[in-house]
Amino acid sequence: MKVLYEDNHIIIVSKQSGEIVQGDKTGDAPLSEAVAQYLKVKYAKPGNVFVGVTHRLDRPVSGVVVLAKTSKALSRMNEMFRVGSVDKRYLAIVRNRPANDEGQLENWLVRNEKQNRSYAYDHEVPGSKKAVLRYRLVASSVNYHLLEVELMTGRHHQIRCQLAKMGCPIKGDLKYGAERSNPDGSISLHAWHVTFEHPVSHEMIDVYAPLPDETLWQSFADKVRIY
Repeated sequence: MKVLYEDNHIIIVSKQSGEIVQGDKTGDAPLSEAVAQYLKVKYAKPGNVFVGVTHRLDRPVSGVVVLAKTSKALSRMNEMFRVGSVDKRYLAIVRNRPANDEGQLENWLVRNEKQNRSYAYDHEVPGSKKAVLRYRLVASSVNYHLLEVELMTGRHHQIRCQLAKMGCPIKGDLKYGAERSNPDGSISLHAWHVTFEHPVSHEMIDVYAPLPDETLWQSFADKVRIY
């Protein structure tokens, strides 16, 4: 766990692929508990330490996670994520180059709980929710392409599902059409950048998560523009 930002109300960390943000039926120790333990030791706090989950990242995804250290920050951050006032940017490595180097995808997604996956449609269908994202091609290598993705809505597996619908499944994402898995079980999707107004101080928070320490990701490192 790498701490990217911390103050009295929030802590932002870089999640590794394979970690779960919040406890689930697997019983594996979640990132929220690791952060609570980190705070307990750092500040020598007796008893339980409050850590609130403001949003989630899929287990095989790496990158920025924002957690709350106070109930005030948690309720306000939850509302900010709900209404879309948090700017979230992702990086995705795909095998197929998109037909257009940038664009906006609008689909209607239906979540299948039993399969833990979503299906994308070009029109509204029963039980669907509208999903919107923007993407742009950042760089290309001989075999792979790096896309920056901006989420306009927050749906289940949205980036994974919509990029696959476009014909560009994310590297390693077998569930959405990748040819093979990544050796470490990750998918090549990284929550790279988050920007928002601090829920208490109202200053602008602007945080980037370092790229995964993996050969293909690092081959794109000099192509990623920080702005």
